[in-house]
Amino acid sequence: MRTALTAVAICAVLGSTARSAPPGTSNELNRVGAATPLILEKDDGEKRAWRPIEGAAGWDAQPGPFVFKVDRHNGGSSRLVFVTEDVPPGGKIDRHKHPGADEIIFLQKGHARVSLDDRVKEVHAGATVFAPANTWIEVTNIGTDVIHGVFVFSAPGFDDFMRAESAPEGQKITPLTRAEDAQIMKQHAHAVIYGEP
Repeated sequence: MRTALTAVAICAVLGSTARSAPPGTSNELNRVGAATPLILEKDDGEKRAWRPIEGAAGWDAQPGPFVFKVDRHNGGSSRLVFVTEDVPPGGKIDRHKHPGADEIIFLQKGHARVSLDDRVKEVHAGATVFAPANTWIEVTNIGTDVIHGVFVFSAPGFDDFMRAESAPEGQKITPLTRAEDAQIMKQHAHAVIYGEP
């Protein structure tokens, strides 16, 4: 309960600067630019799955589910992105950085090794990780349980990359070719850069 309240508090603090329009029709919830207050249950939101990249093995070869809770398309926030994602044991969020946004990760459950630039630390459920813009970050699940993570970005941009590399829940998942992945990476380099510093 305490971890859920902390996640809600993070969203409330970050979202308090966003302007909100009065509640309206359900069509307004998905219209870009129309800020609409939301109350979401754990399983509510825009469910998607990462498309694996051809030739990937292990966890990277499986569609990885995540949920957009708040962004320009869900709630109409023009100032932040809020996503939840589960990372299975042995799973990894590859080393990357966000040039135009700060990132907060809150681990609701799990045990991870987190790298921020040259700093490495093991963290557990309840941990908060803050990666200012342009900080290299990598997260590896080193525990036996799934990591339940909450991810908050201070500006939009990475959400466009996430949509380009994923498919909506219920849609057939087809792997990305290496050429498609390279093109998406190039197109969204202002929002995310993967690789070594």
